[in-house]
Amino acid sequence: MNLFLETFIGGLLAGTMYSLVAIGFVLIYKASGVFNFAQGSILLFSGLTFVTLLEKGVPFAGALAITIVILVVGAVVIERTVLRPLANRSPMTLFMATLGLSYVVEGTAQGLMGAQVHALDLGIEDVPVFIGDVMISQFDLVAALTAVLLAAVLALLFNRTRIGVSLRAVADDTRAALSIGINLNRIWQIVWAVAGITGLVAGMLWGARQGIQFSLSLVVLKALPVLIIGGFTSIGGAIVGGLIVGAAETLAETYIGRFVGGGITPWFPYFLAIAFLYIRPAGLFGERALERV
Repeated sequence: MNLFLETFIGGLLAGTMYSLVAIGFVLIYKASGVFNFAQGSILLFSGLTFVTLLEKGVPFAGALAITIVILVVGAVVIERTVLRPLANRSPMTLFMATLGLSYVVEGTAQGLMGAQVHALDLGIEDVPVFIGDVMISQFDLVAALTAVLLAAVLALLFNRTRIGVSLRAVADDTRAALSIGINLNRIWQIVWAVAGITGLVAGMLWGARQGIQFSLSLVVLKALPVLIIGGFTSIGGAIVGGLIVGAAETLAETYIGRFVGGGITPWFPYFLAIAFLYIRPAGLFGERALERV
């Protein structure tokens, strides 16, 4: 029983790392209805910028502040040069634009900061912590608390502020939102900036665990099952989806992997996501699309 509890709880906590990545996708999707394929590259760019500043002797707080400013400026540039000219195009066109943007961001990161691996120490030791007889990772526990805190802050931002009301209005009906004077371009800038900061948090935690390297951009692939299960329009769904994916892949590797030669972790979340598509296509907390005919 202790083995099961340790595996299950460890999987839940590890799943919050996926949730941190998925939240950035949810923010962009809620505002524009577009899957932002560039989120993984933004995660990489933000983490690489932060660790490069640290290596140049900039204090932690200063490096964090400078990185956030760069992300905000980047959000404004992306909105003006990529999103605004394509505002009235189809979601597929915008998706292809974010796909191209991902390569631009990665190329810029490599050109400015190189392609070597950077170690990042956040002062969080990956040591075991015992709760009763159950052993869990201290790093996973901190990551889980960070994900919960970030989700709470975003929930307050988008449910209790005028920006949040405007965002929900744009998500519900863009034309109606424009008709009452909501500045769509400003909303996109804010959302992309917030998604970039969310990517920074995720990049710092992922980078502290496995180093800041270009494979971090591929973490976007781990977010896909999370989004399918939790729903593309729910921050809470991203958290729950991450917990489900983390626990399921860990338990599957422990109890099923030995019968099939192991290596279940990379593909089992996608198997689970396909099953959810049959049962609940919109995800657990996603909004069903209604089309009038």
